[in-house]
Amino acid sequence: MLAHVAVVSWSDETTFDELTFVAAALQKQVIRDLVPFWDVTATVDAFPSLNVVPVDYWPLIIVDFVSGIGTGFHLDGRGQPYAIVEHTASWSLTASHELLEMLCDPWGQRVTGVPSPVTGQGEVGVLVEVCDPCQLAPYAYEINGVLVSDFVTPRFYEPLAAGAARYSFTGAVQAPLAILPGGYLAWWDPVSDHIYLEQWFDATPQFVDLGLATAVSPTGSISPLREAVDLRTHPFGIAKGLREDDARLTHARVRWDNTHRAAQARASRLEQEIRGAVAPAG
Repeated sequence: MLAHVAVVSWSDETTFDELTFVAAALQKQVIRDLVPFWDVTATVDAFPSLNVVPVDYWPLIIVDFVSGIGTGFHLDGRGQPYAIVEHTASWSLTASHELLEMLCDPWGQRVTGVPSPVTGQGEVGVLVEVCDPCQLAPYAYEINGVLVSDFVTPRFYEPLAAGAARYSFTGAVQAPLAILPGGYLAWWDPVSDHIYLEQWFDATPQFVDLGLATAVSPTGSISPLREAVDLRTHPFGIAKGLREDDARLTHARVRWDNTHRAAQARASRLEQEIRGAVAPAG
């Protein structure tokens, strides 16, 4: 079924014009880039408040600051997905990340069986979190000057490399289950019932045992696997925004300005044509 996502801002730092522009870029990313690889499709629309969001939409909410519940994926009290994104200079990158992961795994429980990255662990269930392995800005790309996240393809979850397969949209990921600097991979080991990470937050990748898969969310409910991972890891990279001098962010801002300048010029000409056509005779 067609999913619907509502982008809503609770931040005074975000104008509705900016919100609608980013939502349009995210819609283009879903239809143009995500759909050819993943069996999902969705509408992405900006709304002025949660009060006017229809009940069958999944909210993606931009806030000034996140604590407690945390940036990322959540389920509400009725088991429906939503996402929280902290406003930063690069919030569109985080929003893209959360949007794509919510669409590919709406309830935060989807796993695919593969041999564990840990020798001797056997078969495990890798969480389908399509942006985490390649989440940082060096692997991001732009749509109309909006910075959006790279994401892995279904071939990423196949344990053996296959010819000229494409493992992420940009091609930055070049092998199955391979994480890039700043990225991570999470999986559930059914034998120990523990969640494990392979994370590349320092000079080299490291394996981390996060403990039992069962976790309680801040709302008091049992967390899905994805939220259980988020609750036990510290915000890293894009969740808290890029540095102001980040090269990818700087480049996106230039294109953002140029895109808006071109839009304004086109709008001015179109308005003149329309006014001439609708002006009263005489």
